[in-house]
Amino acid sequence: MDALCQKIIYNHFGPHSATVANALLQKGRLSFVQLLKYTKLKPKTLRSCLLVLIQHNILWHTTEDTVEILEFNVDECLIRLRFGTFVYTADEQFGSQASEIIQLVLDHGKLTPPQILQQLVPSSSSSSKTKSVYAQALHRLDKLIQYETEEKAKISGFPTARQLREAKETAWARLKREEEEAEKSGLKPRPSKSKPKAKTKASMKRKIIDNDEDKDDESDTIVDDTIHFRVNPDKFAVHLRNELIVKAARERFNEGAALVVRAALKLTENGQIDVREAKSEPISISNIALHLSSAEDLEILHSGLIYSSSSSSSKKSLPSSTTCIKDYIGMLSCADNPTPQGRAQAFLSFTRSSSGASSSAGGGKIQIDFDIIAKRLRRKLLETVTKEKFGAEGLRIVRLLLDGGKMDEKQITSQTLMPPPTVRPLLTSLSSTPLQLISTYPVPKTTDRNPTRTIYLWYVDLAKAYEGIVEGMIRTLGKIGARREVERGDGRADNSVNEGSNLVKKVLEKRERADVREAEEKREKWFKERQFQKDLGLDVDIGEEEVPPEGLLTDWERQILEEWERKEEKLQILEGRVEEGVFLLRDLGKVFGRVPGGGEEE
Repeated sequence: MDALCQKIIYNHFGPHSATVANALLQKGRLSFVQLLKYTKLKPKTLRSCLLVLIQHNILWHTTEDTVEILEFNVDECLIRLRFGTFVYTADEQFGSQASEIIQLVLDHGKLTPPQILQQLVPSSSSSSKTKSVYAQALHRLDKLIQYETEEKAKISGFPTARQLREAKETAWARLKREEEEAEKSGLKPRPSKSKPKAKTKASMKRKIIDNDEDKDDESDTIVDDTIHFRVNPDKFAVHLRNELIVKAARERFNEGAALVVRAALKLTENGQIDVREAKSEPISISNIALHLSSAEDLEILHSGLIYSSSSSSSKKSLPSSTTCIKDYIGMLSCADNPTPQGRAQAFLSFTRSSSGASSSAGGGKIQIDFDIIAKRLRRKLLETVTKEKFGAEGLRIVRLLLDGGKMDEKQITSQTLMPPPTVRPLLTSLSSTPLQLISTYPVPKTTDRNPTRTIYLWYVDLAKAYEGIVEGMIRTLGKIGARREVERGDGRADNSVNEGSNLVKKVLEKRERADVREAEEKREKWFKERQFQKDLGLDVDIGEEEVPPEGLLTDWERQILEEWERKEEKLQILEGRVEEGVFLLRDLGKVFGRVPGGGEEE
């Protein structure tokens, strides 16, 4: 993981910042004087690197005995691999203007609203540069540890397991409440436009009309221009989790079921603050029906269901949207299979009334089971990795142990219908490093625990298996970064590969020149205009301008750039897939199969 973080810092901030990151990753918390000693950089250069890294929240800094101590933020560094996903999500959710704002804030770390507007809408009159305030808040994990310690200190005597669990839940609730209040820290009261007057019928009528005209003025607060804003990765993680859930519903059922799940997620989006939430807020079926009231949505809902001719022949019309949504909810909640196996495959669940009975009958409310879906997605990823590494036979053994629990070698051989010479090496491979998908559980026959008189049972330790897969994926991300450096000409390679990489590096450096970029943009614009005219079927004779403008890059250099862009696209796609797996196992819900604070996944 340290090597991956160093490569990320090198690609985003350059070699000097990578040197600082390497020193902090290897040595831990260091002061400015100690960093000068280990990095061997000039004080001015080191100070600039620290300011940039603190601006992007990659470094924490605190004061201990009048000495400022710096520490590397590994989680914030790894999140930088998802910046492309953040920009894409902002564009899908809020439009191109929002994606430009997100990209600008990601490039600068944190900005005030006037600074964002100045960058997006540059003004020639305003040329003065404002200095950013580098304010480092206490890290979220440090807050959680502090709150847990305070809650545990209130317990008198030896704490029980229930008291420890309640203390952790109280700490999480306190942290969540503070995060909700922190979302309003960048807002201030809206100034009143006029003095208050006596309320009359005419004034109240004008007030109602004004409220109908100004839909955007729903709250009495506006954005404070003095507050620095940064991207909230937790909220983007919520959007990424929701997209994965919709994708899973589409793969499991059809587009209609995915549409219902997307509507339920959209309606409860404001209450989704963290991906560690087990369930969504309750939502009624009528609200989902109102959200899916367009003709296009109704067509998608009807296309995914098949009704008997007798049910719709009387009215000679398709069922209503509410009827279709109820049928989809029955499918997503596995209402026809109330067994534990059926509940493990569900996406939704009905809330229970005060009497304890389920409200599945009628127009009750539903909730999205984030924990059940996350557990199923992680298991699917585990099975995929097992099949890729060990084939169908290894997958058969892992599935048997996941469903049946601990078994010895004879039981595995008999239930998988495979001979012992095939099962024995597979068990050894599955339990070996670095993945360690299965583990052994010793059951001694005697009190002396002699290995010769001990029965060893095989089982799947989900926490250890997920941890091994995540470590392998992080190594893969590091190898992808190294491959990108080699292809670009910044890394080490053989002589045959190094010659081509040096050419790519020289062409990339040439393309970054201002005159080359301007000439190539004009050339590209000309070709786009001609292609647009051909698409419209226009045959316009533009005379002397028929010849495309000459760029400053040769055809051979353009071929090198096209080949490099194809390789870069393949590497980005592969990196995105691996990062999605890391998100599933490391960030989504229970980290490594454990609830935040303890308890293993069953």
